Amino acid sequence: MKRLLIVAHAPSANTRRLREAAERGARHPDIEDVEVVVKAPLEAGPEDVLACDAILLGTTENLGYMSGALKDFFDRSYYAVLEEKQGLPCALYVRAGRDGTGTRRAVEGIVTGLRWRWVQEPLILRGEWQEAFVDQAEELGLYLAAGLDGGIL
Repeated sequence: MKRLLIVAHAPSANTRRLREAAERGARHPDIEDVEVVVKAPLEAGPEDVLACDAILLGTTENLGYMSGALKDFFDRSYYAVLEEKQGLPCALYVRAGRDGTGTRRAVEGIVTGLRWRWVQEPLILRGEWQEAFVDQAEELGLYLAAGLDGGIL
């Protein structure tokens, strides 16, 4: 059984919908051999990363940067997982009120340092809220879980 860890900051009703959609996609009934673990960044830690086979990160854009909660998760986990989790398949979604560029760059810098492996371009959900964002987050969760289930990630 493979494990997909979803670490997503969800401070609002809409960002909770994104996290729930990613989880729903990852738990698609056709996916049989993937356990999905969902945690808020302040609840997740290095032990969760060490136990997973892929990770999906979700954050809001806060002043052109990732959420403080996600940054805290990285601060607490970075050195504890650095050597053991190189090559970890990862993906990211950003709920960005503006363009998400700074947020994406910040997360990419940390992921590069960890030597994790991007399995998809970061999903940047820009501008005013759109219902399509929910479907995009669900597809991202499905993609990661299906890749694990199929042995291609």
